[in-house]
Amino acid sequence: MITIDASTINQALDFPSLINALAQGFTEQTVVPPRQHFDMKNPKESRETTLLIMPAWQEGGVAGVKLVTVAPNNAQKNLPSIQGTYLLLDIDTGSPVAMMDAPALTAKRTAAASALASRFLSQENSSNLLVIGTGTLSSQLIAAHCAVRPIKNVKVWGRSLEKAQAVSNLVSHLDIDCQPVTDIESNIEQADIISCATLSQQPLVFGKWLRAGQHLDMVGAYRPDMREMDDECLLRSRVFVDNLDGACRETGDIAIPLNQGIISKSDIEADLFTLCKKEIHVIRQANDITVFKSVGHALEDLIAAKLVAQYVSTI
Repeated sequence: MITIDASTINQALDFPSLINALAQGFTEQTVVPPRQHFDMKNPKESRETTLLIMPAWQEGGVAGVKLVTVAPNNAQKNLPSIQGTYLLLDIDTGSPVAMMDAPALTAKRTAAASALASRFLSQENSSNLLVIGTGTLSSQLIAAHCAVRPIKNVKVWGRSLEKAQAVSNLVSHLDIDCQPVTDIESNIEQADIISCATLSQQPLVFGKWLRAGQHLDMVGAYRPDMREMDDECLLRSRVFVDNLDGACRETGDIAIPLNQGIISKSDIEADLFTLCKKEIHVIRQANDITVFKSVGHALEDLIAAKLVAQYVSTI
């Protein structure tokens, strides 16, 4: 079994290839049991540490399982919030093939899934991007959205202006103007795409701030008690998710409005499975506001891990 570090994963996964691989993967037969989600009390902190176990396999091919922890207050300790490992297995022999850095794999596949959704949902001429959040995922989201839309101007907001500047520095190789900003509201109106990836427990994006034609890419709020957007965002928008079952159960952005009767399941138009299989064709009107809510799916990890393994086998 080989061990693959974050640097190798980042070299292996270019966004055009990964986005296309995910688009194909969402049409294929893959077994994905429900994600196991455990909240572990952490007396040293005000919030629990979450353990996620995510298996998936393709019959006659490979299997994979991701084990990650999410410690929301790690930023205060200069540590990543998401840590863990991914294990790729050969189904024929049961042998471990590779162990991979899970945070790097997760960041790449999550950003690629957002870009895949944007390819279906955002306006094709979208050139202005607002990124909310300054974690590991933020720079990957910028690069991924640039891979599918002609993004030229990017604003980055975070609770720390210094961290927002650091994200901007990470994407200096891209042909974009990327600047840190100090508030969300005044920068939302100019954005064609708003990508939000935080661990916030309270909404950061409000429907009253939105304008016609925008696309919201909501990536954080991984627990039922977390929210990144308010009810009005959903009520003003056409709503899409990465996978219907997970979105309805696991994220407060969807679960809370569902439980309170603000929206119903029928208000969610499609997920990435139905979009990629072309079971639903989205016709976007100029004034539409679209929301894509991502909760993550083990299929995405497996597809990305296979690409990494193929890359490593050639070097």
